[in-house]
Amino acid sequence: MNPSRISRRIRRIKPSPSSAAADRFAVLRREGKDIINLAIGEPDFDTPAHIRKAGCEAIERGQTRYTPVAGTLALRQAIAAKLERENGLRYEPGEIIVTCGAKHALFNALSVTVEEGHEVIVPAPFWVSYPDMVLACDGSPVTIACREEDDFRLTPEALEAAITPATRWLVLNSPTNPTGTTYTTAQLRELADVLMRHPQVMVLLDDIYEHIRFDDARPEHLLVVEPGLRDRTLVVNGVSKTYAMTGWRIGYAAGPKDIIAALDMLQSQSTSGVSSVSQAAAVVALDSDASFLPEWVALYRQRRDTAVRMLNDIPGIRARSPGGAFYLYPHCGGLIGKRTPAGKVLETDNDVVIYLLEAGGVMVLAGSAYGVSPYFRMSTATSVEQIEEGCRRIARAVAQLS
Repeated sequence: MNPSRISRRIRRIKPSPSSAAADRFAVLRREGKDIINLAIGEPDFDTPAHIRKAGCEAIERGQTRYTPVAGTLALRQAIAAKLERENGLRYEPGEIIVTCGAKHALFNALSVTVEEGHEVIVPAPFWVSYPDMVLACDGSPVTIACREEDDFRLTPEALEAAITPATRWLVLNSPTNPTGTTYTTAQLRELADVLMRHPQVMVLLDDIYEHIRFDDARPEHLLVVEPGLRDRTLVVNGVSKTYAMTGWRIGYAAGPKDIIAALDMLQSQSTSGVSSVSQAAAVVALDSDASFLPEWVALYRQRRDTAVRMLNDIPGIRARSPGGAFYLYPHCGGLIGKRTPAGKVLETDNDVVIYLLEAGGVMVLAGSAYGVSPYFRMSTATSVEQIEEGCRRIARAVAQLS
């Protein structure tokens, strides 16, 4: 690459580790390697049949043309109905935009609001794309390392300490990627109290894992806890995780009209409207009975419990039981300083991850990519059998260390 031809804002960012892991896995599989992939955060279930059928029917009806940039009225109405029914939030279709996945909504939101000198608070461990999105938009990510003893939650004290006059956004994801951390209504109230003291701070809520949670009761939405934040909050979600529709590329954002209008303008000059067929399928997904979801969540819980139990039986690894999503974030500090059979000393969690891939045939992702070490992220969005085999391989590889 010729650096002189690439803009400074792009040179500031790095490729997504998740995407790089997917590419690496594909290469290893083509080479005939036997690899257990516990790195990719994608549901292993098929999109439910009635949603697939809706997409096929849209094609047969000729629903294959351009749509409005902000999305079809039918889909925006379905999103508005979902937000009111499930979250207690009222938005008009004009306060909603449909995007090419939730990531697209997040990136565009930063693009239309962040300038050089603006700071964006990102609690860590964080989804790998958050800081690089901020950098790509000429902003400065301000990461807050959340402690395992706090269940990796952002505390009100840490939030208060991080806010400055330059703070533009707080990014809040719950349940979180990579830790599966969730927030109670009381904990959201404490964060809201801090935010109400700083009216310049907007809130970027990433709710993509909202339905994959193992708590006994779902908390109230932040904007129900504190309606005073509505005018400076952008709610981002999509259908990828809940409905196993990752490849359909449907996300959305709901929020203040000026931000939605700016998103519409930017999207009109970049991607334009989202796939018409995908939008038709998403209407059915949001409007229909999600009776399959409790069974899926029960399977995710079983997978979580299996992985936590097996990992905690491995010397040098400590795994907490997350409240949601389909990830574990095990501590691997007990392996740092160990020596491999080839004589290499494991000095970082990245060394641990490489060793587990090479010696154990298991792909996970290093905690350093998520902002807090020494940990690794392990996806449980695969079968119990794959998880059990992956944990057995990790145990055998660890047993070879000295």
